Amino acid sequence: MTGMLDYDREADHYDVTRGGDARAASAAAAVRALLPPDTTRLADLACGTGIVTVRLTRPGRQVIGIDLSSGMTRIAATRLPGRITIGDVTRLPLADASMDAVVMIWLLHLMNAPAGAAALTEVARVLRPGGTLLTTVDKNDAVFATDDDTTALIKPVRAAYAAPQTDATGRVTDLGAPLGLTVTGENAFPGTGQGRSPRRWREHLLAGAFTWAKAAGDDLTALCERLQALPDQDRPRPDPVYRLLRLTKV
Repeated sequence: MTGMLDYDREADHYDVTRGGDARAASAAAAVRALLPPDTTRLADLACGTGIVTVRLTRPGRQVIGIDLSSGMTRIAATRLPGRITIGDVTRLPLADASMDAVVMIWLLHLMNAPAGAAALTEVARVLRPGGTLLTTVDKNDAVFATDDDTTALIKPVRAAYAAPQTDATGRVTDLGAPLGLTVTGENAFPGTGQGRSPRRWREHLLAGAFTWAKAAGDDLTALCERLQALPDQDRPRPDPVYRLLRLTKV
């Protein structure tokens, strides 16, 4: 995986720093809108603290959460007692064709190319014929879904230095096709409360929060100077908008 966070250490305050209930409610609503009504067995992979997972439950539906982090699963288990387990998404502790639906929110962008491919292979294995995969794609493009003065400055610099994204829509669909996973729907939802001000952008860029920024050198310095010259330095710009794909196993 390419993610830089120590999720065990982050677990206790992860929700507060990631939009909390508002963002989780938006994500869960987008997922529910794409789930077939007859979904009775659902696995939420990389479920984290379970803040989205618990919102996918309903009478008659068996929902389980799986995450590699013991810290995250500890928190998730307080929301869904007895339905959370530690597991690796590239080696799922689930039987073949045992799930009606699998959900992966903000996962594939954290994985390197081989791991992401292995995860999709495992999803195809555990889904029944006609089963549903719901996954976010193009996660790091979400902040650029709406135009504003900050993203207008950042876009060209990012484009020059960012590596191809492992959760790019084209890559996910290309990997899914030979596994029998076909796109059958799409949705989007806002990352409520996650819009950054120019000052926060500069802080994150200079702190090395983005891999591409570390390679930008003088271009990063110039970008931060232009961000600093923008008005309303502490006013958050529009929230990111995340894309969600539905793929059906044929």
